Amino acid sequence: MDTSGVRLFVLAADMLNISAAGRKLGLAPSVASARLSKLEIQLKADLFHRSTRKVSLSIEGAEFLPFAREIIAQEDAAYAALGRGNSNVSGTLRFASSSTFAQRYIVPILPEFLQCYPDVNVELKLSDTQVNLIDGGFDLALRNYAVEDSSLIGRRLAKDTRVLCASPDYLERNGIPHSPDDLNHHQLLIFMNSKPRRLISLTGKQEYSFPPAKSLSRVVCDDGASMRIAAIAGGGICMSSIWNIHAELKQGSLVKVLPDYQIDDHAAIWLVYPKSNVLTSKVRVFIDFLIEKIASPPIWET
Repeated sequence: MDTSGVRLFVLAADMLNISAAGRKLGLAPSVASARLSKLEIQLKADLFHRSTRKVSLSIEGAEFLPFAREIIAQEDAAYAALGRGNSNVSGTLRFASSSTFAQRYIVPILPEFLQCYPDVNVELKLSDTQVNLIDGGFDLALRNYAVEDSSLIGRRLAKDTRVLCASPDYLERNGIPHSPDDLNHHQLLIFMNSKPRRLISLTGKQEYSFPPAKSLSRVVCDDGASMRIAAIAGGGICMSSIWNIHAELKQGSLVKVLPDYQIDDHAAIWLVYPKSNVLTSKVRVFIDFLIEKIASPPIWET
């Protein structure tokens, strides 16, 4: 099958104008019409209803359209895999991410990405609450846990090491905990709907869970940035990813709590996309860009 004819069909279906679609591809109206007619002969189906006034998709054309888009997406992905066609990368990339991570690491480098790929637009859905990729129609998402859904494919971006932390002011007022049992007497800032994490001594002889069952959760929040701000302000002890607080740890506005214990959940940051989708060129170049700019090595480890 001639993919140039399929590409013309997709564009004509979107524009409902065969001549305009042809001009966009550098084809004269007569050539565009002939190329579509050739495709219809191959498929043994009329893809459009044509009249002197307008063009509309036929039933067969509407049924063929999603498959035609898939054919073009596969062709673009194949060229991208060979390092070709980057100048033709285009379209709107729908990307879902943790708002906290995006504010710190993705949004600041977006202008560079957009400059490299001027025909790509990015639509961001930012929330620390996970979204359904398939139902939401997203091309790509960033998540902080391994892919468990069989309908998704994941690529590991970086480790997601987590620690307990608090402000020096809070610890001065409330005392420094020396064992996980001491956390029962402290104010804790807890991420909403989070599962208890294993807290293991570096000697491996003691194991606890965070948060402890008898702890006092003064603040429950679903936004990592707000948790960080509350901890800096002296609101209590929280568990946070190093990528979220590494600057504050260096500055001293936050300090690690119980440094002889580690959060043992093997967490990582993943880029995931629906298995049913072809890895299109716009998604491929964005993944490569994020890996290069964020994860080689992770910014928060430098």
